[in-house]
Amino acid sequence: MFQKQWDFLKRAAELGKLPHALLFWGQEKIGKKDFTVNFVKSVIGQEIKENIHPDFILLDSKEEIKIGEIRGLIEKLCFKPYSAPFKFAVINRAHLMSRNSQNCFLKFLEEPTDKTHLILVTAFPYLLLPTIISRVQKIRFYSKNNNKEDQDLSSDFIKMRELDLASRFSFAKTLAEKDAIESLDAWTKYLRKEMISSVDTPESKKLSSLIKEIEKTKFFLSTTNINKRLALEILLMKI
Repeated sequence: MFQKQWDFLKRAAELGKLPHALLFWGQEKIGKKDFTVNFVKSVIGQEIKENIHPDFILLDSKEEIKIGEIRGLIEKLCFKPYSAPFKFAVINRAHLMSRNSQNCFLKFLEEPTDKTHLILVTAFPYLLLPTIISRVQKIRFYSKNNNKEDQDLSSDFIKMRELDLASRFSFAKTLAEKDAIESLDAWTKYLRKEMISSVDTPESKKLSSLIKEIEKTKFFLSTTNINKRLALEILLMKI
C-alpha cells in the first residue's frame, strides 16, 4: 500500500533531493504513521527499535501538543546527527499543535538546521496554519475506499487554505461572481464527513467551529442583500 508515495520519496532521498519539510496527509487510521516510520528507517539505514533512535524524534500525542514539547523537539534537532546521515523529526497528529506551538514550529521551519528533515502527519491539514502549509511539500495518502468526489472536495478546501491573504481576497471575488453557495455546501459536506470520523477528539471542536462559520455565511448570502464579496472575504479570513 502507498507504493507510489514510497517510490517517489525513496527516489528523492537517493538523489539527495528529499525536501526539508514534508506533510503526509490523508484519512485517519490508514497507516500514515507506520509508513512514515518505515520510510525514516530506510533513509537512516539503521534499525529503530520501539521508535527510539538518537537521530529519530517521534512526537506522538493524542492530546493538545503544547509549546514546551515543540521547544524540546527543536532543541534536540539543534545537535548534529549522531550516527545517521540525517536527523528526522516526525510529528504525528500535527493538527493537535496549539496555536502557540504552531507559531514556535513555524519559526524553526523558516530557519532550519542542516541535515534535518521534518515530517508532519495529519488527517486534518486545514487545522494547521496556512503559513506552515505553504512551507512544506504535501504528500497525499488515499484510503482504498476514498471516492473521487471526496478527493475533489478535500482538495478544493485544502487549496483554498493554502492561499495567502491577497490571494484569498481574489478567490472571494471569483466565488462571489459564481454560485458561492454551491462551493460552501461542498466544503461543509467535506468537513462534516471529517467530523464524523473524529467524534470525541480534540479536532472535532475545531471542525465544528469551521462549519459554523461557513453555515453563518451561507445563511447571510441566502437570506439578505449582504455584499457577497465582502461576506466571503470575511469568511476566508476566519477559516
